[in-house]
Amino acid sequence: MIAQTPATPYYAVIFTSLRTDGDLGYEQAAERMVELAREQPGFVGVESARGADGLGITVSYWASEAAILAWKHHPEHSPIRERGRSTWYSACHTRVCRVERAYLFEQ
Repeated sequence: MIAQTPATPYYAVIFTSLRTDGDLGYEQAAERMVELAREQPGFVGVESARGADGLGITVSYWASEAAILAWKHHPEHSPIRERGRSTWYSACHTRVCRVERAYLFEQ
């Protein structure tokens, strides 16, 4: 589903990852992180996709950089990030961007 974002400017956190083999609790943790993120002040939306080759891209949208930092340091999010690095991902990259313009097309 395409996230419904506010008028610009807002922020996007782009998380690109390459999964390791096996679930090892990943799906449950990923669902919990989305659920928890939705509860955070400043959260705007999320979009996520993963290919059969294990490459995934998740973009979360936030109202401010302060909201992003609060999410990064959330006590439940931090250990899941570490488990991702040690267990679920062979590689990952996080990018934080300010969205200056956005265009929408719908039928």
